[in-house]
Order: sequence, then C-alpha cells, then structure tokens
Amino acid sequence: MNGDLENKLLIRELVERWAVWRDAGHWERFASVWHPDGVMMATWFQGPFREFIRVTQEGWSKGVSILHFLGGSAIDLAGERAIAQTKMTISQRGMVEGVDGPVLCDVVCTGRFYDFITKHEGQWKMLHRQPIHEKDRIDPVNPGAQLRLDAAALADLPEGYRHLAYIQKRIGYKVKMDMPMLKGPVVDQLYRRGARWLAGGALER
Repeated sequence: MNGDLENKLLIRELVERWAVWRDAGHWERFASVWHPDGVMMATWFQGPFREFIRVTQEGWSKGVSILHFLGGSAIDLAGERAIAQTKMTISQRGMVEGVDGPVLCDVVCTGRFYDFITKHEGQWKMLHRQPIHEKDRIDPVNPGAQLRLDAAALADLPEGYRHLAYIQKRIGYKVKMDMPMLKGPVVDQLYRRGARWLAGGALER
C-alpha cells in the first residue's frame, strides 16, 4: 500500500470514529480523535472541542437528539496536513408547532463536513471541523400529523439549514446565521482558507 492511500484510509477512519463515538456517547474515545487545539463549528456551538463535549453531554441529559450519518469522502493531502470533505446528514428530533398541538418531528440536513486534519505526535487528528449545509427538510414522526410552522420566522433563517435552525432555536440554542452553504461567498471563502492552510499557511479561525 502506498503512503498516500494508507494516510487517506487513516483519515477516513478518523472521520468515521468522530461520528460513531460522538453519537454513541463514548466521550473519552470521542475526545481522542481531536487535536489538542481542535475546534468544532456547528450551527448551535462554536469553540474548543472539550467545551463541545461538555455542552453535548448537557444536551443529552435534557433529551436533545442529534445524530450523524456519513457518505463518501474526498481527501487532499499535503505532507502532515489534509483537508477532508465528507458527505453527511445531520438528523435532529424535536417538537414543533402543529395544527392540533406540538408535533414530534425529524429534521434532516444534507451537507458535507469540511475538516482540517493534521498529524499530532505521529497520528492524524481533527484540528478544525466546519460543516457545510446544503439543504434540509422537516417531517413529522407521525406522517398524519399536520404542522403549523411560523412562516415569518422560517423565512428569516438560512436556506441551507432553515428547518434545522428553526428546531434548534425552538429549544433555546443560539444559531449561527452565516454557516457555509452549497453556494455563495461564505463557502467560497472556506475553500480559499482550506487551500491556503494546505499550502502551509496559518489556520484562519
């Protein structure tokens, strides 16, 4: 096996471990995928990975349900640095307004994880994770239930993660309104940041 292929397989394993161990609540193992300076950027949280673990645990204790599913990856290598893009879905379950009262719903957001990954003490570690939100939808768990969402509030939210932001705001999260989406200047800037970092530049937070 050549070196590039072996490194790409190890990076893919890292990405998969992130999703499995986070969603399973294996917090010590989840912490091991991160670089000591690792940062998580999510719609509802932006900051150091240890703080991300803490607030995720708090959400679990309150019944917050957010899960992840992974698709294919494209990985660019440059020495001990890599940019990995991985297709994913984020699924969150929660209550929203319905015609006959609150309705339990699932929101599914499709996008990519855009990861800055680097070697630390000889192993690949997650340095910076930035999701890209491409599109989303909301469905009642009971397909016969009818929703009555606040149309004005929904229209004010970013198109790529509109329903995800809606349900997160309903449970009290402060949602970041300028996350990268499928197209536009924010995602273009992210691609430029990734290219500069991969070429040896400083990581622009």
